[in-house]
Amino acid sequence: MTDPSPRVVTAIEPDPRKPGVMRVHVDGRPYCAVPASALGRAEVGPGTQLTPERLDLLGGLADEEGAFRTLLRALERRSFARVDLGRRLAKKGHRPEAVDGALARAASLGLLDDAGFSLNYVETRAARGRGPARLVRDLQAMGVERRHIDAAIAAHWPPDTDRTAMPRALAARRARQLGQLPREAKRRRLVAYLARRGFTGPEVRQAIQEALAAPS
Repeated sequence: MTDPSPRVVTAIEPDPRKPGVMRVHVDGRPYCAVPASALGRAEVGPGTQLTPERLDLLGGLADEEGAFRTLLRALERRSFARVDLGRRLAKKGHRPEAVDGALARAASLGLLDDAGFSLNYVETRAARGRGPARLVRDLQAMGVERRHIDAAIAAHWPPDTDRTAMPRALAARRARQLGQLPREAKRRRLVAYLARRGFTGPEVRQAIQEALAAPS
């Protein structure tokens, strides 16, 4: 037989191990942990009788806290673009509302910054031989807004920058690796190799011409 008596909040206390988190006790037992900043939305306190609606709301806030903890663990390993991190949280099984709340909370704390992420991504990947076109594709796939991408590309490659140095070095090294292949076959492979790395346009043609002209 179902007990008709409503469940009651018996205590709300800070979580000593998680700053900004409150632990809610119901009927004398730990029930859930919720963000302190969101607790007001639930309109609960010691002695509050929990209707089904309030129980659902508390459950949603607990899900948001769980998503935020997953987010923090991910950021401990490396930085993420906001949309890409949201996708990862969703794959972990967190509900869309919880993911949105966790991302908003992280952004308010300065943990998410797509502009800064783009700048760092371009700087580190360009140093590894990735060109502008590849970097644009990578960042777009992560859900970064084009304005942040364009700003990062422009910051790394200002208009007066020589963009030929990297593709020339890559083409020369790759040409040596290709050895004695026929010239046309080598040219096709160099074009494909540089395109995969994100280098296109006149600088690529110049780099390939120099690489093919160099002694094997």
